[in-house]
Amino acid sequence: MDARSQFATSPAREFVEQRCCPRYRLELDIRVYPRNSAVVRGQTVDISESGISAMLRMEVTLGELVRLEFELPFGEIEVLALVRQKVAFRYGFQFLDPDPIRETIRRTCRNLTAEAGFPPKKP
Repeated sequence: MDARSQFATSPAREFVEQRCCPRYRLELDIRVYPRNSAVVRGQTVDISESGISAMLRMEVTLGELVRLEFELPFGEIEVLALVRQKVAFRYGFQFLDPDPIRETIRRTCRNLTAEAGFPPKKP
């Protein structure tokens, strides 16, 4: 089964997912590795437990499966993601990798929640 169809979601689920995973401002360097292109570099804008958005210097195809690399306070991240949204040079990526990698992302989001003065999100 193709990774895109395996992780396909309905519009209703996307709406619920957006609401259950708050976004946190996070500005750091990111590298995007499209399947058949050179690396695309950019700067992240925000992160949630389900995805990340970034301003990119070059175009990436909507719906494409890509590998993302960026460094969080709890470690270097290399994660598969789906290009879900594009508005001008800002792209939204949905994380697709399993729990070990996403746990590092969750820890970062909890830490960002604490820094913002909000109670940590329940696991």
